[in-house]
Amino acid sequence: MIIGIPKEIKLNEYRVAITPDKVKELIKAKHVVYIEKNAGVGSGFNDEEYLEAGAIIESAKEIYQQVDMIYKVKEILPKEYEYMREGLIVFTYLHTNAYLEMTKVLLEKKVTGIAYSDVTDDNGEFPLLKPMSMLAGKGGFIAGLNLSQSINGGKGLLLARVAGIEHHMLRLLE
Repeated sequence: MIIGIPKEIKLNEYRVAITPDKVKELIKAKHVVYIEKNAGVGSGFNDEEYLEAGAIIESAKEIYQQVDMIYKVKEILPKEYEYMREGLIVFTYLHTNAYLEMTKVLLEKKVTGIAYSDVTDDNGEFPLLKPMSMLAGKGGFIAGLNLSQSINGGKGLLLARVAGIEHHMLRLLE
């Protein structure tokens, strides 16, 4: 299969769908991998790392024209609608219920969309959604801790049990 990874264009989205080590795995499994120039920069990966892994660096337009499957992080945005075509597979967080226009475009152009959030395993669990949910939960808790500090406008309360400290909320020493 020919797989393409375009650079994410959603505002404030810096993730990339694949790391160079996973590109190596796809190449080893006889797939061809195209990645857009600078697609990994926001996640700390440069083009040379992808080239060394076996990927082909190309423009978004070239990628969308040549591949069987697009592998992304976020939904398809209006600037990408022109690249949608019959037979193309899009594998990403589609959020079809939140983006009706995108959903209509995918249906009209007969694109096969596979949403990470809809993939289940034999146990009925969501193996692609679970890691992101765990990260979001931990990130939210860390953000809450930060915002609860009095130096950040909070009440200065400790929000979690810490070894050696009574389990009720305590004022932080600042």
